[in-house]
Amino acid sequence: MPIALTCFQGRAGDHNDLGIPGAKSVASGLARKLGLEAVVIGDPEPALNGHWTVELEAAMPTLKRMQDRFETVYAAGSVSLAATSRCAVSLATLPAVARHHKDVVVVWFDAHGDLNTPEVSSTGYLGGLALSGPCGLWQSGLGDGLSIGNVVLVGQRDLDPFEAELIAAKGIPHIRPGPDLPQRLAEAVAGRPVYIHLDCDVLNPGIVPTDYRHDDGLSLDDLRAACVALAKNEVVGLEIAEFQDVWSAGGDPVSPEPLIDALEPLLEKLNR
Repeated sequence: MPIALTCFQGRAGDHNDLGIPGAKSVASGLARKLGLEAVVIGDPEPALNGHWTVELEAAMPTLKRMQDRFETVYAAGSVSLAATSRCAVSLATLPAVARHHKDVVVVWFDAHGDLNTPEVSSTGYLGGLALSGPCGLWQSGLGDGLSIGNVVLVGQRDLDPFEAELIAAKGIPHIRPGPDLPQRLAEAVAGRPVYIHLDCDVLNPGIVPTDYRHDDGLSLDDLRAACVALAKNEVVGLEIAEFQDVWSAGGDPVSPEPLIDALEPLLEKLNR
């Protein structure tokens, strides 16, 4: 199946102005590697760093455009490859994925669960609601349709109490960093089709620039090994979020090439 490459360039609950150019950098790197041209959704705007209600209202027009793009991609029988700046873009992407691939397993690589709801969120951060919305735990205005039984969490080590209780109550597979991660991941996926969400803060701090930094994450070798395991399944898409293009505002650009190289097993699978 052909690959459709998308680069999201709008607001999506940003804390700073580093994620939008980061997504552009990732998309450019993917385009060079795979010989693709990215479709750009949205235009850069300054971060609001506001409550989720403000952020969602500001982002909604561009998020709807992103969802329309995914609907078009999947209706055409393509697979999706996207650089999405912030995790909140998944409020738009995952309902479209679930509509076209009803049994797909969403593998959520992230230091966080992003399973909070507006009622329990202590921060009001839109990104912390990014997975719960598509799972129908609250109504974002962008739809849902993703069964929580089709979610596999990988790399989380900063979970809020509500998220930890939800994971336990629903029996959501939670693949923590550590030995045998690829084997444990393969067992959780159990041969089903997969759509992969990669928040770069799943990695150890210092590998790539991210908004959040939590110790005891994955190395690039760990990520590659996980990709090898996932590439044994049908892969319907991959989205890469939260890569910031510099370590701090005004700094020198950081190349996404090492990250893209670690994803090569999945990219090769998509490109067959």
